[in-house]
Amino acid sequence: MDGVILTPLKQIHHPKGDIFHGMKKSDNGYNGFGEAYFSTIGRGEIKGWKQHKQMTLNLVVPIGEIEFVVYSEEAKEFFSVKLSQDNYQRLTVKPGLWMAFKGLGRYNMLLNLANMEHEPNEAINIPFDEINYCWNLQKNEDGVTE
Repeated sequence: MDGVILTPLKQIHHPKGDIFHGMKKSDNGYNGFGEAYFSTIGRGEIKGWKQHKQMTLNLVVPIGEIEFVVYSEEAKEFFSVKLSQDNYQRLTVKPGLWMAFKGLGRYNMLLNLANMEHEPNEAINIPFDEINYCWNLQKNEDGVTE
């Protein structure tokens, strides 16, 4: 999808604690630095839809598993990827695309390396049902569909 980059990231395993690369200024998708923040999402919870007008997102999932869905209104297409330690990549999302994400693991955390500081009026939020996407439902270890 135009405006989306998926970059494999390096994990360095060490007996005293692992290292998870996030981003270097020489990386494809780097568009300056404004702020870095962490966000958590519970299992089965969905956040979105949000469209940034200026911010480029660089999303990494060092803990848990999160499904990201990006929607291009112009192309009428979806891009979906599940990121985790087992699929350790950085998802870069350019401004103008809609995004939502769902927590799949027991505890899920993402890191966003944004190109600009958060500005409350920079993004648009719409009700969840305004973009029709069929989230894959799955059963947790208790057999409950999420």
